[in-house]
Amino acid sequence: MKKAILAKKLGMTQIFAKGGKLIGVTVLEAGPCVVVQKKTDEKEGYGAVQVGFSEMPARKVNKPLKGHFGKAGSSNFRFVKEFRLETADSYQVGDSITADIFKEGEYIDVSGVSKGKGFQGAIKRHGQSRGPMSHGSKYHRGLGSLSSATTPGRVKKGKKMPGHMGNKKVSVQNLEIVGVDAEKNIIMVKGPVPGPRGAILFVKNTVKE
Repeated sequence: MKKAILAKKLGMTQIFAKGGKLIGVTVLEAGPCVVVQKKTDEKEGYGAVQVGFSEMPARKVNKPLKGHFGKAGSSNFRFVKEFRLETADSYQVGDSITADIFKEGEYIDVSGVSKGKGFQGAIKRHGQSRGPMSHGSKYHRGLGSLSSATTPGRVKKGKKMPGHMGNKKVSVQNLEIVGVDAEKNIIMVKGPVPGPRGAILFVKNTVKE
């Protein structure tokens, strides 16, 4: 991983691309992420940096985290994540990772938790078709057949059925960056990304370069 950052999803809007085409973009507040711990091959067996994002009041932080942040001499952060960067050795505790590590035209991968939609039926959850809606059908939005008669005589694993929809980790790859405002820590990404407004996302350089 060459570069990465934590970001907050602010929402979606539309902008005009260079050719005059109107495109939908997601606006992300990327960083600043402060390095609160540095891990090395000598001590931990691998190189990485641990970063904090989104400051929070000291009264909301438990004692172990207070000690961890106090040792780094940093503020208290709501979110902490470890980045195994190829350039981890170049960072020191207290350094900041900001939106300007990415440039317009680059491609990134974005990971986050999708919107939770509660318990849903097979039609909404998996896109299955409904039954006849005429009077007397007695089958409208049911699941249909579950298994294959007496052999094997059970419901196979992986069968698409009603259940909890959403609220899962989702990664979207190869998204184009269409704008970067380093002063406001803003990154504009072409298309949608997982999660509702305010969701915390993990942004890194794409693996499909």
